[in-house]
Order: sequence, then structure tokens, then C-alpha cells
Amino acid sequence: MKSKKFLLCAAVAAMCAGPVLAQTAAPAEGKFMVRARAVHLDSANTDGTGLDLSINNKWLPEVDVSYFLTNNWAAELILTVPQKQSVYAGGDRIGSLRHLPPTLLVQYHFTNFSGFKPYVGAGINYTRFSSVHLLGGAADVERNSFGPALQVGVDIPVAKNVYLNLDLKKVWIKTKVSAGGAELGTFKVDPVLFGVGVGYRF
Repeated sequence: MKSKKFLLCAAVAAMCAGPVLAQTAAPAEGKFMVRARAVHLDSANTDGTGLDLSINNKWLPEVDVSYFLTNNWAAELILTVPQKQSVYAGGDRIGSLRHLPPTLLVQYHFTNFSGFKPYVGAGINYTRFSSVHLLGGAADVERNSFGPALQVGVDIPVAKNVYLNLDLKKVWIKTKVSAGGAELGTFKVDPVLFGVGVGYRF
């Protein structure tokens, strides 16, 4: 249900941005913005293997770099360090893995609000799974995942060139699970990520 509400809000915001697609004016502020966030990962844990698989929710660090093509349009690259996750089957821990999920987004920033700057974004996520240790090596996962990503957020100015940032993303991440060389099914992480942080534009 959370995902459906998020997607509906993102779609409405994107429709509102449609009439200004042709805008090409140069940015009035600096072209670059760097943000550091603390992000909470809330996994959907949708399991198609029959094992009732899940991973733990957690807080993680995130850094992004945005390049403003115009006052309204920007490209954002989101990075973090490989994240270790515990893996459970039916509530019992069966091992762990690491994932590295860089995401590239195209954003539209609304500039007609006083005191804050909301934005919406859409793009692609690539996740690399590594250090997979499941059931003592008896189980494994596919290493690469590609999927869409959607985003809504707001930058709130607190000082010259400095912003408080609130950010919400829905990212589609999945992997095939196998044991003994036989494919068991697909596990979908598909997390919602809520972030709070600070940004500097220059």
C-alpha cells in the first residue's frame, strides 16, 4: 500500500512538470549540488521461492551529486558503500550478503514555491550483490539487478547555498535464488528509502 501511494504522488507531480519540458534557461544558482543523507531502507521482502525470505531493515549513509542542466532540470547520481544485510527464512537467520546500489535519476525541481524547493525524479538503479553466505554456501543469488527508481523530495534553504533535504525513493531490486544448482525463484527487495540530510549548492 505504501508503494502504491508513493507511485501515485510521484505520477501526479510528474504530470504537473510536463508543460515545462521545453525550458532550457541556464541555472541562476550553481550547477552542482552535493548532499549527504542518513537513509532508512524498508524492504518489501516479496518472496517467490517458497522459503519466506526477507532481509533486515536498516539505516545507511548516502551521498549524491546533482548537476543542474537548467533551473529546473538536474541529473543526480546516488552512491553509498556496500551494505551488509542479514537474510532470513521464515524468521530464522540463514546468512548474509552485501549489496551496492548506485542509482541515476533525472529530476525536475519546482522553483515557484517560497522558502522551499520540491522535486520529483525518475531513473534506473543497478545493484551488485556480493559476499553471499547463505546456508553455509548451499544457496546463492544472482549477482546483478537492474530496475527503475522513483523519487520525491524537497530542499529547504537554511543558509546561503545550504539546504536541509528530505527525500523519499522507491527502488525496484530483485535477484534469483538458487540452491544446489536449481533455481528456486525470485526474491524482490523493492525497498522504500526515506532520507534526511544536508545539501550544498555551488
